[in-house]
Amino acid sequence: MQTTLSFDTAHLMLLSAVTAIFLLAGFVKGVVGLGLPTVAVGLLGLFMPPVQAAALLIVPSLVTNVWQLLAGGRFVWLLRRLWLMLIGIFVGTLLGAHWIAGDDSGQATAALGAALIVYAILGLAAVKFSVSAGTEKWLSPIIGLATGLVTAATAVFVIPAVPYLQALHLEKDELIQALGLSFTVSTIAMAAGLAQGGALQMTGAAVSLMALVPALGGMFIGQWLRGKISAVLFRRCFFVGLLLLGLHLASHFWV
Repeated sequence: MQTTLSFDTAHLMLLSAVTAIFLLAGFVKGVVGLGLPTVAVGLLGLFMPPVQAAALLIVPSLVTNVWQLLAGGRFVWLLRRLWLMLIGIFVGTLLGAHWIAGDDSGQATAALGAALIVYAILGLAAVKFSVSAGTEKWLSPIIGLATGLVTAATAVFVIPAVPYLQALHLEKDELIQALGLSFTVSTIAMAAGLAQGGALQMTGAAVSLMALVPALGGMFIGQWLRGKISAVLFRRCFFVGLLLLGLHLASHFWV
């Protein structure tokens, strides 16, 4: 009886933690337009293997990204412009799928920390890049492939796709929709890679589906709050938080 109580309590605590994390991750995405996988996998990675955290991410990430993708009117134009990058993301994710599925040494967690650190530093420094039309033709598939490999290893979709998309000087609404398109392809590719490695299971899928509710709730709240506070101040706090989280995760590999 004592063992059963402990087992039930542990599962209740896990579900509560998952709910709180996806509520926060959805909130961040609602305010700044990205960050759900970064926040969710980063925090989940503190108490579960990266491959398990990535599996829980699938449903909330896919639904919120499709929602973001369909919110604008430039889908076809963006698809024609970014198709080489999108193919690169898919191929890179499948090629590197065995990294996260077979990680037992903490390398994926350390890589996730490194990705968060890089992303946070770029955000805090407000680094701005510019990509010309001629450069875009050959750089796009390389960026996609690199993003796919990082996605496979860490379940984080932002490096280097987000800085690259920002460097294309898209309009605000075009950038938000382009991010949704990139993240949607990354999520689908990651799901395919995890399934290929046998990491997707019915139990994880059920919890992932449950996580959709707090993620959507947080996203609604974040979108409402976005019009009430300074986005600049929030993004600064967001990147500081990511930097600290990245340093914490990366330190696990060296301790």
